[in-house]
Formats: sequence, C-alpha cells, structure tokens
Amino acid sequence: MLESKKKPNPIDTHVGSRVRLRRTMLGMSQEKLGEALGITFQQVQKYEKGSNRIGASRLQHISDVLNVPVSYFFEEAPGSAAAPRGGMEESGSDYVVDFLSTAEGLQLNRAFVRIADPKVRKRVIDLVRSLAGGADDGQKG
Repeated sequence: MLESKKKPNPIDTHVGSRVRLRRTMLGMSQEKLGEALGITFQQVQKYEKGSNRIGASRLQHISDVLNVPVSYFFEEAPGSAAAPRGGMEESGSDYVVDFLSTAEGLQLNRAFVRIADPKVRKRVIDLVRSLAGGADDGQKG
C-alpha cells in the first residue's frame, strides 16, 4: 500500500509562516528559537513549514519567546473573519514572509521598527509610495 504524503492544514501552514515572520523580524535564527524552546532547529523548520502542528502550550511558549500575543499567529488566517480579501494580500501573509526573506526586506524592516515617532514612520511610508510611482495598495497609514 502506497502511503500518500498528507498536505499540511492551511491554518498550521499560516501559523508556521507567522512564527517564521516574527522570528526573522527579530533577527533570530531557527537554532536560537529552538534552544529557547528546548527543541531542535529541525523541529522549528517543521513548525514553520506547517508540516508539524504546534500544540497549544508550545505556541504559548513561542509567543513568550518572540514577545507577541498568541493571537498574532492567527492574524489574517485563512477562513477567519479578519482574513484580507482581494489584491496582493489574497495569498495571506506569504508575500510578507517572502519580502522579509530577502536581505533588503529584512534591513528595511529592522530599520523601520527602530523609528519611534509615528509621524516619521508615516513620512517614510509616503516617501516609499512616491518612489514606487504613486502605486497605492489600498492601505492607509
């Protein structure tokens, strides 16, 4: 009998991608996260891919280590009322994860989060939008 590979649940994949997103935003390696959780970096990889489901107590521990509420991992989850509709965000937060997986995206994000003044952040967003040719993604700052 052939054993077929079971496709990960979309929620598990989403939660894993949010773990990866937050971890990379903090500049933390999979190894460091694994050490903080008492697991291997390979297990962290499996969580981030969604191939292994994260239990409730482990998710709470991850939220503590990454300094976000547990609800963070479910923001924009597929099928949730808060999931975005249409446009670039149709695929959930995948494009954000892809962006933050690039050196430029990570550098830009790290620099941006160090800007304390919300008015300065807004001006940076306005600058980037103007440099992009005025293209607007429909989001208001």
